[in-house]
Amino acid sequence: MKFRPIAVGVGLAGVLLLAACGGPGGGSSGSEAKAPAHVAPRRDSSPEQPRPATTRTDSETTTAQVSTFALDVDTASYGYARRTLAEGRWPEAGRIRPEEFVNSFRQDYAQPADNGFTVHVDGARMGEGDNAVVRVGLQTRASEAAARRPANLTFVIDVSGSMAEPGRLDLVRKSLHTLLDQLAPGDQVSIVAFSDQGTLLASMTPLVSRAELHAAVDSLAIGGGTNLESGLRLGYDEAAKAFRAAATNRVILLSDGLANQGDTQWRSLLDKVKEQAGKQITLLTVGVGREYGDELMEQLADNADGAAVYMSTEEEATKIFGNQLTTTIELRARDAKAQVAFNPRAVESYQLIGYDNRALAAEEFRDDTKDGGEIGPGHSVTALYSVKLKPGATGQLAAATVRWQDPDTRNPAEAGKAVDVGDLSGDLWSKAPVRLQVDVVAAAFAVYMRDREAFGLDLRTLAQHAGRLSAAAEDPMVTELSSLIGKAAEVA
Repeated sequence: MKFRPIAVGVGLAGVLLLAACGGPGGGSSGSEAKAPAHVAPRRDSSPEQPRPATTRTDSETTTAQVSTFALDVDTASYGYARRTLAEGRWPEAGRIRPEEFVNSFRQDYAQPADNGFTVHVDGARMGEGDNAVVRVGLQTRASEAAARRPANLTFVIDVSGSMAEPGRLDLVRKSLHTLLDQLAPGDQVSIVAFSDQGTLLASMTPLVSRAELHAAVDSLAIGGGTNLESGLRLGYDEAAKAFRAAATNRVILLSDGLANQGDTQWRSLLDKVKEQAGKQITLLTVGVGREYGDELMEQLADNADGAAVYMSTEEEATKIFGNQLTTTIELRARDAKAQVAFNPRAVESYQLIGYDNRALAAEEFRDDTKDGGEIGPGHSVTALYSVKLKPGATGQLAAATVRWQDPDTRNPAEAGKAVDVGDLSGDLWSKAPVRLQVDVVAAAFAVYMRDREAFGLDLRTLAQHAGRLSAAAEDPMVTELSSLIGKAAEVA
């Protein structure tokens, strides 16, 4: 991947700017767009077009610099890297997405009182120069399983020959059995299996008939090619037939994503199911297997109102299907997008780390026909920016706004928050919040595995930071991150 040269000072943020991807909407001082220099929190009842705004310095007028992207809660990239490193292999660079590393970690953002978002903006300076990191955090309100609306879940399960890897189908079976035991009586489940063709194993069945669903899971057997198209179309057909307006309707695809029969391209696969996908039927892709079709699974999820996760161990399966899915089945927000406006009087240049395939043009932020991200209860979304401040910069640094649609009514709403230059912590590694430091380490680790350099930090230094932070955070995930960085150093 090529990066645009950006003139910045030497040091952590300087390399951070060079390492970050510069896709559309990712932003830099060379890709400016009109947007508010400050956006106050507000809610809409109807769409509104972007409002041009300028900031004036003496006789010169400068347009605000804007970064816009669709929200994303995928974590599959981190799960994939964790597995490959555990096996002593270096992850493929094209499968590394820094935002999915960062979004795998717990945050401490406050939850909103309603079904919208809280917006958290903070940051820290990189030493004594003008380089800084800015973090934008978005958080939805969590919910208890007993308080959620009923769900219609259609499982589309890959039983092709490529799923014959020892333990792979067993892991899928165990995951489904775990979830069936956790679902509520008001929920309904249908099960589709596919190899050469899709096969309906159970039509939409209430959970009061749980035994029939467990029997359908036990009947899964390996054999044949991977006609993901046939399975996905049958799954969406079943979901559409049993659609309940008062329920959460979701298709859950469990596969290694190695399609080799029928249509195998995500764009044309999506075209074949887009009618049903547009009827408030969301998609969750669950990747499994040592060999994994990452692009197909991730792009299907991103473009079919969904999310992508990856699992390779029983512990991960229990976390996804036993702990998380039952409380995150429903949605808090549809087509959620973020826009960050940097004050050109304070910021010389900036770069968004990751979200390369989620970038949007500035004018698409309030265009509610443009696809955003689907966000469930209790989810946090974090975006990191490297920023080059202007010498002596003061005042407002940036304003972040999130826009989303109500899952049922499609009415849009917004919330926002600004941060001043004076709000930045004095030094990232000594004065910034622990969770911000963890986010930077996770992002730097991802960028290093993708590009073999990251923010001026080598694996040894990253491991030292992660080891220190694991004690401060008292978080097993951060301890695991430290261990993974160590394994990466062994196979580098």
